[in-house]
Amino acid sequence: MKYSDNSVLEYIREVLKKESDALRILVDSLDDGFVRAVDLIVNSKGRVIVTGVGKSGHVGNKISATLASLGTPSHFVHSDESLHGDLGMVAPEDVVIAISHSGRTMELMAMLPKVKMRGNKIIAICRDRDNALARIADVVLCTRVEHEADYLDTAPTASSTVTLAIGDALAVAAARVKGFSQDDFLMFHPGGALGEDLSKVLGS
Repeated sequence: MKYSDNSVLEYIREVLKKESDALRILVDSLDDGFVRAVDLIVNSKGRVIVTGVGKSGHVGNKISATLASLGTPSHFVHSDESLHGDLGMVAPEDVVIAISHSGRTMELMAMLPKVKMRGNKIIAICRDRDNALARIADVVLCTRVEHEADYLDTAPTASSTVTLAIGDALAVAAARVKGFSQDDFLMFHPGGALGEDLSKVLGS
């Protein structure tokens, strides 16, 4: 297959434009669900459990890690593994963030009724409100992504980018509400270049 440098750059530009457009749509459509989600996270007596399958699971793992590094205790539970014993990792006082672009991922929807029955609050991140996940959740955060960024309109690209951005926004907003400081961050992240640079800034 022959291709030019210009055509490759155009492919890349097209993907990045679609993803940035998806983020712009999200910013323009923020509602009070995001406030309620942060309120649940900040006031949780337990941890924030993030769950999902496939690419949503990979994104969820990163969201959980960001929450933890910014002062909100969190861990990731794979939806499928939850049905084979890992539900024991979810305590009744935990808040659950459930991720599924379609809102009907089979493994996730097998897990959530068990979680709901125990009284856990559920924050859903999904495409829209017309799905099983949205109906079982206490708070629904819509990505509003109708088309992916790849030329086949199939691979999780724009949807995973928006989902990750929502997770980052929740983690940072919760940290700000709680007054999380640079000293706190250094306590949780003493290693690597980030820890080294922050130690110099704080004189630690």
